[in-house]
Amino acid sequence: MASKKYAEFVQKMQNMADLGQAMAVLGWDKEVNLPKGSSQRRGQQMATLSALVHGKFVDPEFGSLIDQLSKTKNLSKKERRNVEITKDEYEKATLFSEEFVIKKSIAISNLYAAWIEAREKDDFEIYAEPLDKMLDIVREESRLLNRGEHPYDSHLDRYEPNLTVAKVDKIFEEVAEFLPPLLKTLSKAKTPKDGFLFQKFSKSKQWDFGIEILKSMGYDFNYGRQDISPHPFTTSFGPEDVRVTTRIDENDFKNMTWSTIHEGGHALYEQGLDASEYGLPSGSPISLAIHESQSRLWENHVGRSKDFWIYFYPILQKKFRKQLQNTSLKKFYKAINKVQPNLIRTEADELHYHLHVLIRYQIEKTIFEENINAQDIRRLWNEKYREYLGLSVSDDKNGVLQDVHWAHGSFGYFPTYSLGSFYAAQFYAQAQKDIPKLQSQIKNGDSSQLLSWLRENIHSKGRTVEADELCKNITGEYLNFDYFKEYAETKFLDLI
Repeated sequence: MASKKYAEFVQKMQNMADLGQAMAVLGWDKEVNLPKGSSQRRGQQMATLSALVHGKFVDPEFGSLIDQLSKTKNLSKKERRNVEITKDEYEKATLFSEEFVIKKSIAISNLYAAWIEAREKDDFEIYAEPLDKMLDIVREESRLLNRGEHPYDSHLDRYEPNLTVAKVDKIFEEVAEFLPPLLKTLSKAKTPKDGFLFQKFSKSKQWDFGIEILKSMGYDFNYGRQDISPHPFTTSFGPEDVRVTTRIDENDFKNMTWSTIHEGGHALYEQGLDASEYGLPSGSPISLAIHESQSRLWENHVGRSKDFWIYFYPILQKKFRKQLQNTSLKKFYKAINKVQPNLIRTEADELHYHLHVLIRYQIEKTIFEENINAQDIRRLWNEKYREYLGLSVSDDKNGVLQDVHWAHGSFGYFPTYSLGSFYAAQFYAQAQKDIPKLQSQIKNGDSSQLLSWLRENIHSKGRTVEADELCKNITGEYLNFDYFKEYAETKFLDLI
């Protein structure tokens, strides 16, 4: 009887996943191909699908099936885990009416369209009113969910299960204690010259180089593709269809390269999930911090390493002889790891990056502590960039309009970026122990054994374990900031 009911549960979950992925295709198309005048109709289409998926998920009959399975004794460990996670998500979903789901979906579509226009015109006012509507919605979400001691906890938990303000505050206390002294030491060193990275690099040649890197990482183009979007992202319609986007600036080589590697890391995780568990928690990523650990591991520990460029720099020089023929690997390596504050999070060095995340975390926490509006956010943003990075925001496109997350209604997402970096340092340290010849393999352009290690230890696990449990299973301890500290000090002090 249990197996029959569990099979029914799987069928319902996969049917809902099919609808969700159809909606995701529309979302991907919205950011890659959608004509400017089509955003309103697309928003309505996505709202309809959102309501349909929500309605199926909160159907009392489905709730009854979950409840029966949760009381069944003869489920396997993985089956029980799938039911437990779904039951928790069901209980949260039933707190939201269909009207609320439609309202939020339409608000997101309107806000995203406003974000695109506001960036193009560098006019925050276009964005302000729809952002205020979104702030009202996410505060209402927080009141309905009421998870944790802080009103922001409900949103942190959405992206990183069991994450709380208390935990994030503690992590950023360690960041604040460690980073400023290291940054002060590095600021006294001679700044590497990186002007050669801002020559004109052909868009088509950059594109080809990015494709070559993705293939070398193990990204399977039989089950994916790359496109251009205003803000690079990865989207998955199941392990057999995982797509990435990048952004190319012909006058900034760094923009495309590390966006592509970063999104490639996300995509490898999605392609490595167990396809037979499609639609179930066991076939889904554990959390956004673990997801981010994969992108940051590839972007920084591999893609910004000297070993990686020992192989790829000669290839790059052949593609861009005029720009790079007189630049040594040593100069190139120092330039791509230059430590200097800037305004853009996605273009920040590995150290200042976490100050960018800290700023966004503090603003989001304030959103739920106080009744601030869009204009307050803009003011806080500019104030905190002066406080933490010593920079004056030149314009809103390079300031509060730079990230797409709030335009997607994603509040609570940003802290996972720093958590992901810290997990990445711990995972990569373990991978180096488990793969003794990893360094020489990377030097030869071979990351296949690293990918196999990630597939075995992380990708294939789905949500069968919690993030902290996964970390302990792999490394023997829970998340430990000391791994990032050791990695950062070793790498950047050696660059002086």
